[in-house]
Amino acid sequence: MTDEHASHVEDLPVHTCWELLRDAGVGRLAVWVEDHPDIFPINFVVDHGTLVFRSAEGTKLAAALTDVPVAVEIDGYDASSAQGWSVVLKGRAERIQQIQELTDTLDLPLFPWQSGRKGSFVRVVPGLVTGRRFPVADPGEWRTPVSEARRAPDE
Repeated sequence: MTDEHASHVEDLPVHTCWELLRDAGVGRLAVWVEDHPDIFPINFVVDHGTLVFRSAEGTKLAAALTDVPVAVEIDGYDASSAQGWSVVLKGRAERIQQIQELTDTLDLPLFPWQSGRKGSFVRVVPGLVTGRRFPVADPGEWRTPVSEARRAPDE
C-alpha cells in the first residue's frame, strides 16, 4: 500500500464507532484461555454504551468472565462508498445477574445465529473504543505477473 492510500485511513470518533456498532450485530470476542489467546464469534446488541451477548457455558464464557480484559472486533463494508471499517472495544466482561437487569436484557433484540441453550447474558464494558474507516483496495492493485499463471486443478 502506498503512503497515498495510507493517508486515507480515517480514525473514527467514538460516537461514530457506536453508530456503526448499532447496525452490525456480529463480531469476534478475543479472550485469554489458559496459556493462549482465542477468538469466538458473537452476536451482540448495543445497550447503554456496552455490548451484550448471550452464551452457553463453556470455554468462551469461562474465559470472558475472568479478571483478564477482553477485546471485541467488529468490521463492516459500505459497498456504496467502497469503504471498509473496523471498530475495536477493549474492556471487561461481566455476567448479567441482577433480576431487573436480566429482565431488561430479555427485551433486547439479541438473536444468536446458533441455536441451543444460551442462558448466560454477558455485558462487555469498554474501557477503550477505537475505530478506523478506509478505502478498500481494488483487487488489481495486488496482482503480480504470476497472478494469472495456470495452476494445477484442485483435487
